Amino acid sequence: MPKQFAVIGLGRFGISVATTLSELGHDVIAIDNSEAAVKAVANLVTQAVQADARDEQTLRALGLRNLDMAVVAIGDDIQANILITQMLKEIGVKKVISKAMNPVHAKVLKNIGADKVISPEKDMGVRVAHNLVSFHFEDCIELSNDYSMIEIKIPAKYVNKTLRQIQMGAKYGINVMAIKKGDEVIVSPGADEVIEEGDLLIVISENKALAHLSKKICD
Repeated sequence: MPKQFAVIGLGRFGISVATTLSELGHDVIAIDNSEAAVKAVANLVTQAVQADARDEQTLRALGLRNLDMAVVAIGDDIQANILITQMLKEIGVKKVISKAMNPVHAKVLKNIGADKVISPEKDMGVRVAHNLVSFHFEDCIELSNDYSMIEIKIPAKYVNKTLRQIQMGAKYGINVMAIKKGDEVIVSPGADEVIEEGDLLIVISENKALAHLSKKICD
């Protein structure tokens, strides 16, 4: 089911998150005070708005409190990043994800209520977007340009079945590396290992398959 996102700050990271979310079929409002940045994504997202997000009335007028999530992707102005994060929480945005430039910045963001803080790294915008919209991905770590390691929450239909019965490799093209059962981790599980409610699978997948992997697992 499509979700509604706001992405504030259209630098490289923000554009990557916004356009990937849009490509995945979600509604995206992209916001920046730069006319050029807004024009660059105008045809790639649901709505692109040139506005000063540091103004609380602007945030309210855009109806952001009704969205599922807001991503504060501003990196060149830490003060604005913190202010906008705080205002988004105050106006009632359900979930606020903020980009931090350093550990101190990250600590401040957590202290003012950011639901998740992301530290910058090369081309991580695409990965973050997949994490935000995937119901069954608990975490995702890029191993290379081609592959990622993912934690997958087990859907109810696979509970009390073995890995042999699930056939993750044949059905989804992923390799199961481990199973997390609470505090226990079973590395290189056998085909007869039974999946129980609450288990997490740690798998390796091709990055190009991430956009559709969650939907396939749910079907």
